[in-house]
Amino acid sequence: MTWLIIADDLSGAADCAIGFAAHGARAVVTLDVADSVGIADAEIVAADVDSRRMTPEDATTSNIDAWHRGDGRHRRLYKKIDSTLRGNWAAETVALQPLAGLAIIAPAFPATGRTTRGGRMFVNGQPLEDTDIWRLEGLNGHADMVALLAARGLATALLPLDVVRAGAPAVLAELRARQADGIAAVVCDAETEQDLVTLADASNQLDTPAYWVGSGGLARSLSTVAQVTRAETTSPVTYHQGPVLTMVGSMSGISGKQAAYLCERARMEALVVAPQTLRDGPGHPAWTTTRQSITNCLSAGRDLLLSIGRDDAFDPAEGPRLSTALAQLALPSFEHVGGLIATGGETARAMLGAAGIAALALRHEVEPGVPLSDTIESLPGAPARRVATKAGAFGTEAALWLAWQAMRQN
Repeated sequence: MTWLIIADDLSGAADCAIGFAAHGARAVVTLDVADSVGIADAEIVAADVDSRRMTPEDATTSNIDAWHRGDGRHRRLYKKIDSTLRGNWAAETVALQPLAGLAIIAPAFPATGRTTRGGRMFVNGQPLEDTDIWRLEGLNGHADMVALLAARGLATALLPLDVVRAGAPAVLAELRARQADGIAAVVCDAETEQDLVTLADASNQLDTPAYWVGSGGLARSLSTVAQVTRAETTSPVTYHQGPVLTMVGSMSGISGKQAAYLCERARMEALVVAPQTLRDGPGHPAWTTTRQSITNCLSAGRDLLLSIGRDDAFDPAEGPRLSTALAQLALPSFEHVGGLIATGGETARAMLGAAGIAALALRHEVEPGVPLSDTIESLPGAPARRVATKAGAFGTEAALWLAWQAMRQN
């Protein structure tokens, strides 16, 4: 059994595939599913289409294209969406449904405080629409997934928590009944890891076309119940030696605390880049001096934490632009880097893309939601770099420090 994961950002792609890697499958994250480097023999292909900031029309086109190029007809499909419903998740779900069958939707990720009740999302018990996450994104309304999908014309039903708690046979019977009634999507409540395991166990038994829509939580549960082909033992990896570069592009308060914890514990140098420097690029007076400071640190073999500051003009929509500029600042020094830690999928994608790295081979997690990978080099025998990715708005305070420790121990 092989899988295609279509993700809206890089950190999420890795987060969904890592559970399968933990069960022995060869799992690869690709920045371009049309590029065959590293994915030809992968049981799990996680394609990042980078669609979160796209228009709904472009996002649907990108997802459909990834399904075709990723051999979706012959793989099981997992559509990774943000657990806080940012981006084009609804449009993408609607677009993929005619290709893949019944959409089984469960974005809950209890390990990170994301739960679903009554078809609505909650973050640490707080309604999603009342959190800073939605306010920072400029979102409004209620996080009611049944209503949001129905508004796009998709026949959608709710699988409530009491049915989930009744066990896998009850869930399977309900899914079959809904499908027979012409329902195209089922939004599933889940508040615990066991709820997700029950959903995975039941839906995995469907003998009619179906696909899964969720975050890293449901993907992990599916990896425990689905029969996934195990990869043959891989040869030892030779690593590029050098300092660890940590890049924090996420604006969440959680990421800020994690960065401070890392710097304190690892006694790492930190450099905060003003947003206006990134907006103006090489034309800004501070651009050259900032780039030289990065070079001085990394070329001397010292670890560095590089982050984006905040100002009154900040707009979350400019995230990709600022991340791209941050990557360009670091690019001349990247040859010295032995390991990359990136929080915020846009930041990770920008740096890897700028460095010409198109794919990652997943290894293991340092904590839930923080997978560790090796770069897949296009030149056979070239040393790999270690890469740790993490979405911005969750994880323990020690998440980045644990990733840094993992790189230093290998």
